[in-house]
Amino acid sequence: MTMTTLLGYFAGFLTTVSFLPQVVKTWKSRSASDLSLGMFSVFSVGVMCWLGYGFLLQETPMIFWNAVTLVLALAIMVMKLKFDS
Repeated sequence: MTMTTLLGYFAGFLTTVSFLPQVVKTWKSRSASDLSLGMFSVFSVGVMCWLGYGFLLQETPMIFWNAVTLVLALAIMVMKLKFDS
């Protein structure tokens, strides 16, 4: 594995893991009132674009971490809709 690929995995890991505290906090508190549905919607579309870009380039780190980030962002959106309705 090249240093470039390792850097891609590490960068993806850090940016993806940064969502975990928010997911856990939202789940535990059962509240997402301070979160913006608009922001997470636009962000999720952006992550989908990055995911597609990763597939086009066949870049495994980009595909893997954007897929995981998308799942976390969508989980936050679902909790926002469920807990704040």
